[in-house]
Amino acid sequence: MTEHFDSKSCLMARLTISALERVVKDSFCWKEPTVYRALLVSGLSVLVASTQLLKADLDER
Repeated sequence: MTEHFDSKSCLMARLTISALERVVKDSFCWKEPTVYRALLVSGLSVLVASTQLLKADLDER
């Protein structure tokens, strides 16, 4: 179960970093509201996955 959470949060983190790398190269992208939404959603997804990992770890103890 932990591996599933790890892969989801890892994937979202990689996608976020990839998107940021592209945006840094093209400053015009910052004018798009979609960029902000995508960063917010991916950041929240990583936060939720991390919280689930912590909860699962605490429940095991």
